[in-house]
Order: sequence, then C-alpha cells, then structure tokens
Amino acid sequence: MIELEGVPELIDPVMVAAFEGWNDAGDAASAAVAHLDREWKGEVFAALDAEDYYDFQVNRPTVWLDGGVRKITWPTTRLSVVRIGGEKPRDLVLVRGIEPSMRWRSFCNELLGFAHELGVELVVILGALLGDTPHTRPVPVSGVTSDSDLARTMDLEETKYEGPTGIVGILQEACTHAGVPAVSLWAAVPHYVSQPPNPKATLALLNRLEDLIDLRIPLGELPEDARAWQLGVDQLAAEDSEVAEYVQTLEEARDTAELPEASGEAIAREFERYLRRRDGGGPTAGAGGHATESGEPASYLRDTPGGRTRPPLTQRPESDTGSDTGSDEEPGEPADGTDTEARGREPGSKGSKGPKDPSGTSKGTSDASQAPGAPESADTSDPSDAADSSDHSDPSGPSDSTED
Repeated sequence: MIELEGVPELIDPVMVAAFEGWNDAGDAASAAVAHLDREWKGEVFAALDAEDYYDFQVNRPTVWLDGGVRKITWPTTRLSVVRIGGEKPRDLVLVRGIEPSMRWRSFCNELLGFAHELGVELVVILGALLGDTPHTRPVPVSGVTSDSDLARTMDLEETKYEGPTGIVGILQEACTHAGVPAVSLWAAVPHYVSQPPNPKATLALLNRLEDLIDLRIPLGELPEDARAWQLGVDQLAAEDSEVAEYVQTLEEARDTAELPEASGEAIAREFERYLRRRDGGGPTAGAGGHATESGEPASYLRDTPGGRTRPPLTQRPESDTGSDTGSDEEPGEPADGTDTEARGREPGSKGSKGPKDPSGTSKGTSDASQAPGAPESADTSDPSDAADSSDHSDPSGPSDSTED
C-alpha cells in the first residue's frame, strides 16, 4: 500500500496526466500540465523510481552544477497536487513525466495506486498528434473514452481503435479495468509545423479541459504566446508560395467539413465558457484572458513579451526518421481504418502529398498525420495515402523532468 505523508484530504480530485514522447506532438500536452503546475503552484509529493521504468540510453540523465557541486537529474514521472478555491473548490493531481521505456503495466498500476489513495474521481490524460489541419484555424481537440456510459454522460466519443498504442492508451485502459473513469483529450497539431513549442495547441487542450471538468483555468500569457506563434507561421508560410497554397487547400477542406458545427455545439460551448469567466467561477484567471473555441486566441494587444522566435516550418526530411517523439492514440477509429501512428515523423514519408520541394521531395502530408485512433475530424487526408509508420523517439535528448 502507498503511504502518503503531508498530502491533505482532497476535494473532488481529478488526476490530469501528460507524458513526453510518442503521445506529445509539439510538446503540447506536457506543456499544458506544466502550465497548470506553474499557474497554481503545484506541490510535488511523489516521484516514480527512474530505475524501474526508464532506459537511460534512450532518456539520458543530465549533469549540472549547484554551487560548484555536480549533481545528476534523472528522467522520471512526478506527481504534484494543486488546491483550487473559489465557489466550486476542486483539487487536481498533476502527473507529468516521460513515456516509460519498460514495465508499462507496473507503471500504470503505481499511478493507479496513488489515484486510489487520493480518492481520485476522474483521470484525464492529455495527448497531441500530427494531423492535416491548418495552423490558421482553431485546433481540433477530441475527447474519447473506453467507457460507453461515460461517453454518453460526458458527450465523448467511444474509442473503437485497434492497433499499436502508447502509454496514454495503456493508462486509459488500465483505469477502465480498475473501475476508474478515464478520458483522453487529443489536440491535432499541423504536421508541417510540428516542432515544439506549440502554444496554440496547448491553449486548445486547456480550453477543452476547462469545459470537461467545469473549472476556470488561468491562462496567463498563453494566449499571447499562441498569437505570436501563429503570426510567425503566417510569415514563414507567406515566404513559400507552395506552402501557402497547401495551407489554403487545408483551410478549404477544414471549412467545408466543419461548416455545420460552426453554428451549433461549438458556439454553445464557447458561450458557456464566456459565462463561466464573466461570473468569476473558479480561480481567478491570469492577465491572458480567455481563448475561443478549440484554442483560437480571442483578442490580443501585444506579442509575446519574451520575444519568442518564430517557429520554423518543417522542412523536407532526408529520410523517414527524426528526433521528434510521437503521439498515438485513442480518439476513436482512424478514418481510413488503417494502422497509422502520430508524431515522430516528418512530412514527406510514404503516402505523402502536398507542395513539392524543388528537388522533388514532398513537403506535404506525412503518413503519420493522424495518430492511431484519431477522430475523423482531425484528418482530412486521402485514405488511400495512409501507410504504416513507426516510432521515432529521440534516443539522445536529455529530459527536463527531475526525480526527487
């Protein structure tokens, strides 16, 4: 049994988890949990033993100096708690780490042990995948669950996916088998600008999380960061006529597919979010204000204060490998029914389409433009172009996570 010391009794706790790696295109999901931890000043109360779950040749420890003394930071998964006041107090248990290299069942069981001891009522797992979505439109976010009853009561999609999965899918199934309600939220990141960070996708995940658990989330400077990111991509895309033409094609496909939704459920959710913020429910939001449905920033008066550089567009790859770690997962069944995986792949691999580089290599859609089980709304590619893909996690990059 897990013994927790110094952790007070929590009020209607919800566990929110995200993992770097295959499930985290553009670092959007892990950045969302990091934002919650930073804005609400989370207190770390536990860290999993890195020896048990990580291959240090894949996720290497880092060495740093503390007053002239060399110290080592090990890759790990940490748990923190945030206490949220207001008219409707609700506490969160934040789980942030790296997709484990081994012993996934023990990893999930350990997290479920913490959830049991803390009285967690709902587990929400965040993920991000690569998709054929234009950066100029609101980021599509899909909510899925393996529980048919939960799908009906929370207006979610029941996953039908079959195929390879990542730690997000494994943890969701472990929760379901343990009788713990679990939901996965997936943001679709434009495949042609997949490099992290992607504050617009992070913002979209936080907006959807806010709607799901009926909790006002302070956004701080995230809306300004999202606006600066989009302006940077706009400028870079305008410099390449082929990329600009391809983005326009994605915009037309997206607008056609989502026209009925624009006047219905999406507007209703945005109005509910507006009322929640206007009435001051939950904790006070930061200066960043609120964002529109699915992550489109509302109004902006300035760019990012820190002078963040513009995100680079994904260039044509020399091969189907890369240092990005990937996304996967469960938002329903793939539109084409094929075994496709997300992230960890650059545009130009088998089955790609889109603007051509002068050398003849495609700069368009990747076969990894949709994660396994991604919803149809997140992928507008031709089903005939889909192909199998593989995991391309970064074998050498140091981790930012620390072990207590």
